[in-house]
Amino acid sequence: MSAPTPARPADRQARALRLGPRTWLALALVSAVGVAGFGWPFLAPPDAAVNAHEGDAPWLFAGLLVLLVAVVAAALSESALGAKAVAMLGVLAAAGAALRPVGAGTAGLEPMFFLMVLSGRVLGPGFGFALGSVTMFASALLTGGVGPWLPFQMLAMGWFTMGAGFLPGPDRLRGRLEVGMLAAYGFLAAFAYGTVMNLAGWTFMSSLASNIAFDGDDPVPANLARFVAYCLATSLGWDLGRAVITVVLTLTVGATVLRALRRATRRAAFEAPVTFGDAPR
Repeated sequence: MSAPTPARPADRQARALRLGPRTWLALALVSAVGVAGFGWPFLAPPDAAVNAHEGDAPWLFAGLLVLLVAVVAAALSESALGAKAVAMLGVLAAAGAALRPVGAGTAGLEPMFFLMVLSGRVLGPGFGFALGSVTMFASALLTGGVGPWLPFQMLAMGWFTMGAGFLPGPDRLRGRLEVGMLAAYGFLAAFAYGTVMNLAGWTFMSSLASNIAFDGDDPVPANLARFVAYCLATSLGWDLGRAVITVVLTLTVGATVLRALRRATRRAAFEAPVTFGDAPR
């Protein structure tokens, strides 16, 4: 009876970063505070103290997110993030940061989003979170977009890229089905990104300046209606442009980019054990 044939290297997708329990705990902590930071207008009752300081609350959560992202970065550094993974992280983050300004001033056409989806798919959720956060940080430095919104952008992009790593069939699903799945994810996630970022900026508006701004004295249903009107009036066109360009790029060049990323991952041999042979005599 012949021995079973071992799986080919291509059958199992290598991951640049395997996360341990401590790192997952840090990711869960930063995500929980992120949810509170984005959603506090709907999570806090009208008589809560945080609503009395609606102008200060976004700054408070931005400061907390900076600290928590630093905690996640420290946890990632304790994981198996080797020199090859750091190099790939740097290359992909630089590419994403360079792509973002290409069309950001034109109806939200931001080609970096499709690269984040494909990278998260190939390299896994842990690497995806790190890549999304670092890319947004580098892009802010490149474009001068540093402000209280940056920690929210870093977290939202980290979620966006990490989510692609959780999509089903990372080791077996290939071809048109995979590209179609990634295009659908990119379309939905582009709208989700815009919506959560609207939550971060919506509360900076004064309720005296607009009838679609957040009002801490109003109940949740009234503020929810204001928020929907705010999204429709300010960002729907941008979110649609981002979603469409993500789908178009994924369907046209996605298969080629996926092959290139997988080839680079196999050649880097992230998970190959390091062995030392005997020195020649």
